[in-house]
Amino acid sequence: MSAAASFQRETAVVDVHAHLLLPALQQAVAGRDPEGFAAAQALEARRNGPESLAASGRMIQERIPLLTSLDARLAEMDRQGVDVQVVSPSPSHYYPWAGEELAAWAAREANRAIAEHVAGAPERLRGLGLVPLQHPQLVVDALEDAVVGHGLAGVELSSFAGDVELSDERLEPFWARAVELDAVVFLHPFGCSLDERLDRYYLSNTVGQPVENAVALSHLVFSGVLDRHPDLTLVAAHGGGYLPTFLGRSDHAWHVRPEAHGCRELPSSYLRRLRFDSLVHAPGALRALVDAAGADRVLLGTDYPFDMGVDDPVERVREAGLDADAEAAILGANAAELAALRLPVGSRA
Repeated sequence: MSAAASFQRETAVVDVHAHLLLPALQQAVAGRDPEGFAAAQALEARRNGPESLAASGRMIQERIPLLTSLDARLAEMDRQGVDVQVVSPSPSHYYPWAGEELAAWAAREANRAIAEHVAGAPERLRGLGLVPLQHPQLVVDALEDAVVGHGLAGVELSSFAGDVELSDERLEPFWARAVELDAVVFLHPFGCSLDERLDRYYLSNTVGQPVENAVALSHLVFSGVLDRHPDLTLVAAHGGGYLPTFLGRSDHAWHVRPEAHGCRELPSSYLRRLRFDSLVHAPGALRALVDAAGADRVLLGTDYPFDMGVDDPVERVREAGLDADAEAAILGANAAELAALRLPVGSRA
């Protein structure tokens, strides 16, 4: 009997951070704008350095079945003890360099592909689509295509795209529409603006991802986006990076610096308006995240199936030594409260 079938739980174990690779979309995008695609690949090479680029290439090739096959995904979920996975495109499909026409087309294709994949196991999978963040005038249409057009739970987006930060006033209609739709917005960086400074030792990921999370979330907090849209359902990958456990400095700046006073309340208070996945890699770090944000703001995340993720997610949460209520909340109860995921509260999905 599978792990998912044999576990008897009050609430399903839900992984909110899992990915699907779309090789056909990648090939089509490269064919539609070969110069732009080549330039983006060159930027990735500079940002990551040759050693990390080669290692990542080998890792992806080894995990292609896990990244593309529905059967492989379900089998791995059973092994992990995960009942429901929220599947988002690999962040490599953001294409933040793409022009309007290509970007809009790529987002629609990603939404279609994700919907098709999760439809293969509707009782086990939920999906998130994409929006072309670099073109703020297109993001509402892409959000509606994902949620209304394809029945997805929401969308995934990066920490920035070109000159567009998450505090950009042009994104206001997007945040408002996400609230109206009860959509999940999953913040997952791809690439780091520190560029070549992180091009060795895999710093592009180990340092770059937490930095980008912290910067993006700070834009949302200090700009007042969360004041204007208090009901926004935003889940930050990688435990929110460096932000949640180091907000004392931001609180101090809010008191003493007028330019840091764009939000109505202390920056640390906005942790209660955000949600975070549990992917922080150490028991003490998970306890610190729970202490900072509250157990009701943390959801299970694995980064399936990449090597910077975890393949024993339930055990990782239990290793933190949290109380039973907090543990149950993180493993699934918090996800069950998100309307967009359409999970039955109080029973397995």
